[in-house]
Amino acid sequence: MCACPPPAAHAPGPSATGSRRTAPLTPTSPKDTMHNHDTSERLASYADVLIGELPDTWTSTHLPPEAKDDLAELADRIWDLDLVAASLAERPLHQAAVLSRPDGAQLVLLDRHDARDGFLIAAIAPRALPDEAYRAVPEPNGIALADDPFLGAEQVAGDLLARYDSALAQVRHNALGGIQPSQPDRVVLTWQPDGSVATAPVDDRAGVILVAHGFVQDPQSGIYRLSGDDTRAQARALREIGPQLDALGVGTALQHPAGRTAPTSAPASMPASPAGSRAPSTRAR
Repeated sequence: MCACPPPAAHAPGPSATGSRRTAPLTPTSPKDTMHNHDTSERLASYADVLIGELPDTWTSTHLPPEAKDDLAELADRIWDLDLVAASLAERPLHQAAVLSRPDGAQLVLLDRHDARDGFLIAAIAPRALPDEAYRAVPEPNGIALADDPFLGAEQVAGDLLARYDSALAQVRHNALGGIQPSQPDRVVLTWQPDGSVATAPVDDRAGVILVAHGFVQDPQSGIYRLSGDDTRAQARALREIGPQLDALGVGTALQHPAGRTAPTSAPASMPASPAGSRAPSTRAR
C-alpha cells in the first residue's frame, strides 16, 4: 500500500476561465497553506515510490505552486487530448511532479480534482521538435492512477509507457528529415547542407564511439552531429570511427541527404566535405 500520507478532504476549487495559464484567484488562509503542504508531500512521496517501480531509470522533480512559470510552460507541453486535458481545462496546473528518463522521455504526475483518490499521469512532448514532426502521430493520452503507487507503476508500464514510447519514436523519426535511420548493424552518416554530418545510431555503443570523436547528441531527437567547421578534424574523425565500429560488428555508410547509400564496413577514406554551399539551413518550428 502507499506509504504516502492520506489525502486531505477539501472542496473543489473554482473553475479557471480562459487560458490554461490563468490560475484561479482565491484568498489564502493558514488552513489553505497547510493543505497545500500536505498535498505537495503526498504528490512528491507518490512520485518517489513510482519511479522506483517503473522500468529503466527515472528521476523525479517536484514543481510546487510557487513555480508558476515552470508550471505554465509544462502545461503547454502535456501531450494529451483526453482525460488530463479535460482536467486542466477545469482547473489549471497547480503543482506537478516531472518524471524524467535519461533518453529524454518525460511524464508528468498531477493531482486529481474530481473527488476520487489517486492521481493523473500524462506524457510530456519533447521541447525541441518542430510541429511537423507531430503530424499524423496519435497523442499518447494520459491515464488515471490508483492511490497505491505500486499498482500505479503497473498501470503506467502496461499502458501509458508503451504508447508514449511508440509516439516518441514516431515523432523523433519524423524529425530526422533527410537523415536516414541507422540499423543495428550499420551506422548511416548523412551530410547536411551546413557541412556537418548527422546520424541516428541504434546501438548505444556506437553512440559512445561517436561522442568520443566529436559528435554531439541532441537529447530530444537522439541525433548525433559532427560539426564541419574544421574539415580536417571532421575527416579524421570519420576515418577513425570506421574501424572502431567495425570491431563491434557495425558497418558504416556515408550519404548525401538525397543520394543513395553505399554501405561499407570501414571506409578507408572519407571526403573532407560535400561540394556546394555551406549556408546554415533553417527549420520551421
